[in-house]
Amino acid sequence: MQSVKVVVTGPFNAGKTTFIKAVSEITVLSTERQVSDASGEGGGETTVAMDFGRITISDDVVLYLFGTPGQERFSFMWETLSEGMLGFVLLVDADDEESLDSASNMIEFFKGMSDVPFVVAANKVEADDTDSIQRVRSRLSLEDAVPLLPVDARNRDSVKAVLLGLLYEILESMG
Repeated sequence: MQSVKVVVTGPFNAGKTTFIKAVSEITVLSTERQVSDASGEGGGETTVAMDFGRITISDDVVLYLFGTPGQERFSFMWETLSEGMLGFVLLVDADDEESLDSASNMIEFFKGMSDVPFVVAANKVEADDTDSIQRVRSRLSLEDAVPLLPVDARNRDSVKAVLLGLLYEILESMG
């Protein structure tokens, strides 16, 4: 069986944990902790180390999914988790301008760590919403060769389509 290490990264609150939980066939190992907003009220949860899940693609291919924290202060984990990856998914919240700003820096970081294929997944974008897809592509200054795929991080089939898109890119890069 061929094991493929895939990193799922993206800015804070892009939906990385949800993305992994949507497809993992094992209970996701998650290191989420409560965060509070400036007022001291609860602000939800955030990943502080990593998320880990697994999905079997076929009888001979299994993907191991490693989700990164979204904040740059945890970039030491980005470096650790990127070791040995065969590709990565950069997940962005297409409706969050701040998320898109952070995503550009993350692309450069991960491309600098390893010359592996990657796809960008635009969360909260309908498949036929070409205007939003083009806006995200432009905002991230993505080359046309970089796949930009719409995704609903809550939907198993939508997430699987993104992972299969990445797997196709990995296979293409292997010649």
